[in-house]
Amino acid sequence: MRYPQGTPTQPEIIAVAISKLELKPGDVFADIGCGSGSVSISAAGLVRQVYAIDNRDEAISATEENIKEHGIRNIRALKGEASALLSELDVDCAFVGGSKNIETVLDLIMRKTRRFVVSAVRLETAASAIKIMKQNERFIELIHIQISRGYELAGGTMLRPENPVFLIVGGKQC
Repeated sequence: MRYPQGTPTQPEIIAVAISKLELKPGDVFADIGCGSGSVSISAAGLVRQVYAIDNRDEAISATEENIKEHGIRNIRALKGEASALLSELDVDCAFVGGSKNIETVLDLIMRKTRRFVVSAVRLETAASAIKIMKQNERFIELIHIQISRGYELAGGTMLRPENPVFLIVGGKQC
């Protein structure tokens, strides 16, 4: 897989996020701040249509290359500001991997979707997303995930931690 500048979403984070989204076969899914498209690619087999959205040329290029490499046909990469693009799309669920214009993006997502997950590595982004979701009665849960990977050290195995990630789950309360 090709990765643009930045840190790709770890597979374990994607797995938890996808499970929290409760995706259905007929869903239209938006991956906002798609980066390399790894979340889009993971969701593609579970939904009808995926929109991979990013405002960076290198992210769209990497996403398109990775989609082609995986032979996936139900992902459409869209370059531009998420808030502008989302206003034109009907989506059921969304993953927000970028924090630019989080307030505007969340406002649109909360009105358009059944379920969404915000991934945050910064405390400020997590706090902002939680506050907005709670004010709009769309907050479901906060998950903090810390992953460590094993590495060889002096004939043994040590653990080296990855950056911790917050997943903030939102949606319509049942």
